[in-house]
Amino acid sequence: MAELYTATTSSVPTTMQEYYDRKLLLRAKPKLVFYNWGKKKVVPLHSGKAVQFRRWTNFAPITTPLTEGVIPDGQSLAQTEVQATMSPYGGYVATERFMTLTAVDEVINDAVGLMGQQGGESIDIVTRDAVLLGTNVQYANSKTARNEIEATDVLTVEEIRKAVRSLKKANAPQFMRGGRGYYVAIVTPEATYDLQSDELWQDVAKYSAGERIFEGEIGKLFGVIFVETTLGKVYEGEGAGTPPADVATTFIFGEEAYGVVDIEEGGQLRTIVKPAGSAGSQDPLDQINTVGWKVEGYAAKVLQHEWLIRIEHGFTAD
Repeated sequence: MAELYTATTSSVPTTMQEYYDRKLLLRAKPKLVFYNWGKKKVVPLHSGKAVQFRRWTNFAPITTPLTEGVIPDGQSLAQTEVQATMSPYGGYVATERFMTLTAVDEVINDAVGLMGQQGGESIDIVTRDAVLLGTNVQYANSKTARNEIEATDVLTVEEIRKAVRSLKKANAPQFMRGGRGYYVAIVTPEATYDLQSDELWQDVAKYSAGERIFEGEIGKLFGVIFVETTLGKVYEGEGAGTPPADVATTFIFGEEAYGVVDIEEGGQLRTIVKPAGSAGSQDPLDQINTVGWKVEGYAAKVLQHEWLIRIEHGFTAD
């Protein structure tokens, strides 16, 4: 998977810059669940806000036999373009504690970690919200709309099997690992809790010694690898019942179901640390340090709606 992160730091020695970069990455990476599974698109700097994702059009099967001595008509490659618009994202925090430039300051160090977590969460929520625009929806327990979902309409093995069947019928390509293909599911802790009560569930601890495990992987079931995030979408109070039930979402998808932007050289997730005194007249007594993160331009987009299934379901309450 392509990396999202590089960093630059203003007015800070190289060794400290490298330390802050590692710190930011350490805190951001675990949050980038939706981002990690998107098809990466590298966009050169200074190339505008619009980005074009391209997907090939599959060829139809040929059932007419060849005629000896006759050259058949050739076929043409065809692509469909999906356009997304990039936007910048970022945040910062100001501190009043003096930062020496020869040692790692505790407050700045902690602030970099917090900025890394915020940056990772922010990018992943932007990605999640783009994936939520997928049009292929499966409502649990044969319901037909979100407002029909009750708390008891939990995610089950049967719902997973239905989604896998739909992806196979759509010829959704699988992610490969160890010569075997898998679909991927992104689930919330609520969904995990309900699935783990089924005897068919395979917890990652039972097979991790024999397979290369993906980051965040928690288990597998019927050819689907499950990864968990706390940033999954829950529609609060939009289900059925009195009071209305909360409705959780689980995404099951094949490779290249959606795309994400990664920017080349220096435009990725950046650490920006500015020590006291670097702001000129805006900081006349050299009191203010700022620590921030920034992504110069980012976007995510569903590329193949039929290769992405969103299951909406209830879940067991606390």
